[in-house]
Amino acid sequence: MAKATHLECSLCKRSYAPDEVQHLCSCGGPLWVRYDLDAIRTAWHRDKVREGPNSMWRYGPVLPPADASVVTLGEGMTPLIRTRRLGARLGAQNLWVKDEGLNPTGSFKARGLSCAVSMAVELGVRKLAIPSAGNAASALAAYAAAAGLQAHIFMPRDVPQANYIECQAFGAVVTLVDGLISDCAKLVAEGAARHGWYDVSTLKEPYRIEGKKTMGYEVAEQLGWQLPDAIFYPTGGGVGMIGMWKAFDEMQALGWIGGPRPKMIAVQVEGCRPVVRAFERGQARSEFWENASTVAAGLRVPKPLGDFLILEAVRASGGTALAVSDGELLDAGIQLAREEGIFAAPEGAACVAALEKLLASGFLKPAERIVIYNTGAGLKYLEAYATRFPRTGAGEQDKLGGLITPR
Repeated sequence: MAKATHLECSLCKRSYAPDEVQHLCSCGGPLWVRYDLDAIRTAWHRDKVREGPNSMWRYGPVLPPADASVVTLGEGMTPLIRTRRLGARLGAQNLWVKDEGLNPTGSFKARGLSCAVSMAVELGVRKLAIPSAGNAASALAAYAAAAGLQAHIFMPRDVPQANYIECQAFGAVVTLVDGLISDCAKLVAEGAARHGWYDVSTLKEPYRIEGKKTMGYEVAEQLGWQLPDAIFYPTGGGVGMIGMWKAFDEMQALGWIGGPRPKMIAVQVEGCRPVVRAFERGQARSEFWENASTVAAGLRVPKPLGDFLILEAVRASGGTALAVSDGELLDAGIQLAREEGIFAAPEGAACVAALEKLLASGFLKPAERIVIYNTGAGLKYLEAYATRFPRTGAGEQDKLGGLITPR
């Protein structure tokens, strides 16, 4: 791996070789991929970025795999959409939505899994495993299929149907678990020890965060290398926020950006808000959230491994953390669709509901430039939105996927 100089523990700063399979540091801290940014700064100017591919791989010099190892389905460079009608209603004059639902497999998870699977190819790994609330499983299954690798998926039994069918269609080995993503993670750890699987759990390997950090590079590029004043991010595992914060550090070291960082705003749900509770209590770490429940599957993470990194980014940026209800996020998602033509995942819709609260409280000002990250496509959450649009017509029980079955 020529581009990375080393891997570094986010807690104790211990270094590891970049060309060997690594997971967590011996102290339990997630590992960062580090680069010689001084050398990269000399050889790669931000004006050259536009010469790269129309995908996240335009930022290849600060991504770990060699070009020959890259497994891509065209992820990244998602649109940044000015949402004037929504902004006018809420009182935000400069409001944007970064629509990650247009990635392969319909979510931002494509970025992280493209990078992780590419590194698996480079490091000679053949069997991968992941616990997932849904979209990460779909993305791993797709990229593993594209690379010809095995994918072992562990998901809660009540995972959205779209994710389950995707994983099966891609040929993954799927295990449905009676429990939450935390229960799935335990089974993956046991299987990794027994079968030699490469555990691709959130932050338990160094490379998913590298793919997700490209959301930070993209928003800077799309706004003319000026960062927004505030970023709303739906926070389950929180790797997207952690990755963007890393991207801002790297871009500053490269001389590409300057000035203040965006206020990072972590959005959770009332039925699972461990990060919000820790933020409100002034804690550095979160505590396990018992009986987690929400229609936003990606936010049902009882205790993120990277909770301390999320909280550091929120506090260092002068941001905040808040939760909304399932009812509020579903209503906000429908309103976003009707006003802007964006059908957002419930996780992204939660940010719209949260924005309304922070504008009303005065935490955010009308003139500030605000970016909401919609992390997935609403079409992957039809069960959640169906609670607002029940189908009760005669004969509906005889239809499947819009097709009338033989009678």
